[in-house]
Amino acid sequence: MSSNASSTFDTHVVSNQPPEFGERDLWGGDAALRDAVVREGASGFVPHLHAYARISGGDLYRLSWDAHRDRPRLRTHDRFGERIDRIEFHPAYHEIMRTAIANGVAGLSWSPHSWSTAMPLAGNEGAHVARAALSYLHHQVEPGSSCPLTMTHAAVPALRREPALSAWAGKAATPAYDPRDVPITEKAGITLGMGMTEKQGGSDVRANRTSATPLGDGDTYSLVGHKWFFSAPMSDGFLVLAQAPGGLSCFLMPRCLPEGDRNAFRIMRLKDKLGDWSNASSEVEFIGARAWRIGDEGRGVSVILDMVMLTRLDCMLGSAAEMRMALLQALHHCRHRVVFGHRLIEQPLMRNVLADLALESEAATAFALRVAGAVDRAARDPREAGFARIATAVGKFWICKRTPAFVNEAQECLGGAGYVEESLMPRLYRQAPLNSIWEGSGNIQCLDVLRALQREPSSIAAFHDELADAGGRDVHFDAWSARLVEDITATLAADTVEVQAGARVLVERLALALQAATLLRGDSPLAGDFCRSRLGGSHGIAFGTLPAGFDFDRCLDRADDAGC
Repeated sequence: MSSNASSTFDTHVVSNQPPEFGERDLWGGDAALRDAVVREGASGFVPHLHAYARISGGDLYRLSWDAHRDRPRLRTHDRFGERIDRIEFHPAYHEIMRTAIANGVAGLSWSPHSWSTAMPLAGNEGAHVARAALSYLHHQVEPGSSCPLTMTHAAVPALRREPALSAWAGKAATPAYDPRDVPITEKAGITLGMGMTEKQGGSDVRANRTSATPLGDGDTYSLVGHKWFFSAPMSDGFLVLAQAPGGLSCFLMPRCLPEGDRNAFRIMRLKDKLGDWSNASSEVEFIGARAWRIGDEGRGVSVILDMVMLTRLDCMLGSAAEMRMALLQALHHCRHRVVFGHRLIEQPLMRNVLADLALESEAATAFALRVAGAVDRAARDPREAGFARIATAVGKFWICKRTPAFVNEAQECLGGAGYVEESLMPRLYRQAPLNSIWEGSGNIQCLDVLRALQREPSSIAAFHDELADAGGRDVHFDAWSARLVEDITATLAADTVEVQAGARVLVERLALALQAATLLRGDSPLAGDFCRSRLGGSHGIAFGTLPAGFDFDRCLDRADDAGC
């Protein structure tokens, strides 16, 4: 009876649907990542990176759905009416954090020997590159947790400034995760958040009004005020900017005081954000919260700048990772979906779109890892330090700015299926704008580039050297570089107002030149294609506007050389 009823009311057979995206090796198919890791000096970490790529493409991808869907919740009070300000997460989130920290996503830069096969390392060589690759792999599948991982990683140099905070620095670099709301003396490892932005200031942190009053023992202060964006409020400690008697200063504010009491701050609410749902962001008020000064009074911005290069690098890596995952999702769909008698990936115009996305993704990945390499070598190579200074701001502007359009184009490859929550694409699309806003919006990055060009000879010299090292390999690149060098000189001599008004155009051209130089110097098979399309004038404004006769096969084969 039931069988007959079923056959009677079956209306159609499900066909022509791509299989589930499924588990995959995010290292094995990513030639751009593999090449960049070796080129930038982290070959000793390859076995560990490959292992984490399998974890990311497997267990973490599976866990990410619950972690993202079940958003963090704020419990201000317990059932007895006591204020607790506790953030509750789905268990999947904690498992993701535990796995990431255990594998060095937050700490490998500072304690690399646990994960390298090239022991002993000379001055931790390659550690920043390896950690950057881990962050790139992790962000592809669960970007929300990247926020506390990034801040924990970036805070270590600032904490190391103060011998009294050495325990905090050491535990931030330790591969142990403990989400309990207890003092750090009871924990093997910790996480860190940040509180910089206030309602009236935004990016202008010098307009902050939160006050820091010395408590009389030298480095301990009482904080009174608010933060409009207080990132990762579940963390063990927070780097906070506040106005001390000597000016804007940086402080470490613990969540729990050493004696076990909650510190005197209140979480007012969690932000209801466009995306980044698995991560908690909040507004807080300080009501005499105890904090320890980092660095001298009045030097808070200087202390924070130690972190900025690292957090902005992670913005680049995160955006490149989002591009990469969006591309993989589009390729997977188009390999299996048949339209008008042919697979989508065989359709000429779709091949143009996918090849164009592959070009953009490779350039973003290669350039982000190039900057990671410069950061890695900055302490021992002045030229690399100068390059890292300018290239971080250039890449933060350009790669993060390109990502929303990129993800939307990849989403369109899936058609309506890419607009529903059962696919990963809506999550990626909501996430895509965040990195262009966080850690300084596009205008801030462009003004920072101008500042480096005008005031820091080492940065502009490093930029010129980078172009010169790639010269003579592509006619489009050589012509672009020659015009760019002339225009930089003319631009910087112009009226300040005119220079600032045209800064985005200048930084965009710098970005394309540096991406092309990275591909050329790395002997990427796509370097000539990138130069021809991006620098040679044979590309439109939208993706999918590569010129007729373009070798799409080369781009598509390179995009996923494991053929997943």
